[in-house]
Amino acid sequence: MRTFSPIAVASISIIVGICSVLAVLFGQDVLSFTNSSTLLSQILPAHINSSNHSITTTTITNPHSNNNNNNNNNNNMSSTTTRLIPRAIRQTFLALEQSEGAGATVRRSIGTPRLRHLSPFLMLDHFSVSPGAGFPDHPHRGQETITYLLQGGIEHEDFAGHRGRLNPGDLQFMTAGRGIVHAEMPAQDTHVNVGLQLWVDLPKRLKQCEPRYRDLKAEEVPVVEVDGGRVRVKVISGQSHGVDSVKDLAYTPVWLLDVEVKPGGKIVQPLPEGWNAFAYTLEGEVLIGEEGSQRAVGEFHNVVFEPQGQAVYAAVDAGAEKSARFVLVAGTPLDQKVVQYGPFVLTSQEEVYQAFMDYQTHSNGFERADGWQSEIGKSMVH
Repeated sequence: MRTFSPIAVASISIIVGICSVLAVLFGQDVLSFTNSSTLLSQILPAHINSSNHSITTTTITNPHSNNNNNNNNNNNMSSTTTRLIPRAIRQTFLALEQSEGAGATVRRSIGTPRLRHLSPFLMLDHFSVSPGAGFPDHPHRGQETITYLLQGGIEHEDFAGHRGRLNPGDLQFMTAGRGIVHAEMPAQDTHVNVGLQLWVDLPKRLKQCEPRYRDLKAEEVPVVEVDGGRVRVKVISGQSHGVDSVKDLAYTPVWLLDVEVKPGGKIVQPLPEGWNAFAYTLEGEVLIGEEGSQRAVGEFHNVVFEPQGQAVYAAVDAGAEKSARFVLVAGTPLDQKVVQYGPFVLTSQEEVYQAFMDYQTHSNGFERADGWQSEIGKSMVH
């Protein structure tokens, strides 16, 4: 029988003990290793065998990794943090007030000489309208409109008999398609009515589709809070921090997020890569960009982002007097020509001429306009 020195016996006992612990923890047959040198290379901390390596992981799967052994708790465990490439600002500018409709006032940012189009977006109006003013009977062809009411009440009515009302936080998605005539007027029981209206281009193949409406009530819009409750996002369309919007409301894919950031709050909002995107500031001052390269943007500004990049970084200074609020909008660009004249948006001059002819002769989608007049349009005070 072969005998072993006390030191050898002690060493073997230690190795066997460690193997037993590893077998329990990891479910591996560690005793099947062929020699002690292989075994030691598997169980000794990395900093003993080679240089100090950093182990990066998204989850800690071993609940016992924080044991108190002097040698076995020296691995540098950390959570993976993926830096999203920020979208740079292409341009930013103040949306100036102008008159529109009958007595209404709008701050128009898209659809101006500063920014004629940002495919698929054709126009953005931040409107303010009081009873006695409004947008009486008028036609559309070839685009979709998204109306988001922030304050007051707005009624709408069209030549197909659709009629309804938007209250604060409500939205209406209207597809004009081949033709619609409608009116949008402030409710008579309100004072000042404020909201946003965004025009979105339709793909050429859908410009002759039948008109339709989709409504989204304020209580239907999911909300997500991030950064310890200092940021609140209404997910009207798209996704934000694991929360999806409740339904697709436009033919052209569009994301629309209403973001409120309290002083000291910050958010990194991913966007689909390659989509055109912009932010319109409603209140306060927001810092756009990563720390160290932020740009302060005041209210009523449009911030147009470069299409490259993965996310928009936004924050509010901890010493700010009030929160900032902005809408973040992104959409898939359409590879088509835009020929627009007023409410008609087509892809060629000939199609625009045809739209005028169809509207005047009540044909090819405008048949129901013959003799029609909205009830809410009659409320105009001249």
